[in-house]
Amino acid sequence: MGKDQRGSDRRSRGALSALRVPNYRRYFFGQAVSLSGTWMQVAAQSWLVLRLTRSSTDVGIVVALQALPVLLIGPYGGVVADRVDKRRQMTVLQALMGIQAVVLGLLTVFNAVDFAAVCVLAFALGLNVAFELPSRQAFVSEMVGLDDVANAVSLNAVLINAARVIGPAVAGLVIALTSVGVCFLVNGVTFVAVVYSFVTMDRDAMVARPHRSTGGGQLVEGLRYVRGIKELWVPIAMMTMIGTLMYEFPVTLPVLATRSFHGGSRTFGFMYAAMGVGAMIGGFYSAKRRRTGLRAVIMAALAFGAAGLFAGLAPQIGLEYVALLVVGVTSVTFMTTGNSTVQVSAEAAMRGRVMSLWSVAYQGTTPIGGPAIGVIMAAANARVGLVIGATACFGAALIGSFAVRRTPRTSESLVQ
Repeated sequence: MGKDQRGSDRRSRGALSALRVPNYRRYFFGQAVSLSGTWMQVAAQSWLVLRLTRSSTDVGIVVALQALPVLLIGPYGGVVADRVDKRRQMTVLQALMGIQAVVLGLLTVFNAVDFAAVCVLAFALGLNVAFELPSRQAFVSEMVGLDDVANAVSLNAVLINAARVIGPAVAGLVIALTSVGVCFLVNGVTFVAVVYSFVTMDRDAMVARPHRSTGGGQLVEGLRYVRGIKELWVPIAMMTMIGTLMYEFPVTLPVLATRSFHGGSRTFGFMYAAMGVGAMIGGFYSAKRRRTGLRAVIMAALAFGAAGLFAGLAPQIGLEYVALLVVGVTSVTFMTTGNSTVQVSAEAAMRGRVMSLWSVAYQGTTPIGGPAIGVIMAAANARVGLVIGATACFGAALIGSFAVRRTPRTSESLVQ
């Protein structure tokens, strides 16, 4: 097939083309239910910790404990993902996460919960995520194939950010009408939807993947593999910088709302909503464009940095909402472009290990970046946190620019 015809086919697929794949469609709607419950739990857990300890520091500790396993054992989770049937593994792990939510809910409803119990359950959830996240990221290409992986990654981003807006809003309503414990119980029930989607998938329609041995040295093999391919190590290195210092919005936004703009929960809620709406717009834009390659990742990082700088310097609350809307658009554009580039550049047999490193760069850096940004903001002011994050974006783009000089122009492409 000629180049022009491939470009025509890409344009004809549209922004929802991955949903034409029945297995991905099942997965998408199962995740839509489950992720809404997950974000209910995120909001409710923070509220519960504040109610128990009245300490924002303790909230940060729980968040760090939940992310710590991804940092510590996330790469090994990728090794496991390359060895096992990802669909079966995720079925079991999603069921275990549902049980975790139910246990937390029952402890809370019966007034048997304390801060230590929340910490233990948060860490247990993080252990599940450390193994589930690399498999989930790599499983996308097995459902849709490389032709639609960029589109599917973008639609996943839309889904996550829609849930990020809907879930906390529903949690607030549930807490007001019933109790915080009910949020955890509802989240536990929502896992039924995603487990059902995995169980009922057509296994014959999956994209075949090579069999991997179970010998030793596979983690080192994965690290060496990534180190040798610019389209892998450059986006992962860029995400490590940006993930550590810029994607710490749960830390920066509450402080920005209260200290810089002297607002309360309403101001904070509007900030998160503005960024969430922008993220959904960015996800649909990325789904339509399907850009991959180092140059696309660099441009997305520059745009993200400019938006973060705008948000850090906006003098009025109205401008801040606009800035955060743009931050939402550019943050998802960078994340989906980098994710898609890594996925299409990795061999199928190595994809679990590669995506585990991406997951560590994106989520596993929270135990480092969150406290660091918090300390910096306490010593200076809230705006400095966003400005530092924007600087990290510009620095990451600079690293990518040095690497792309020796990258052939053919690596910059649209995914078919």
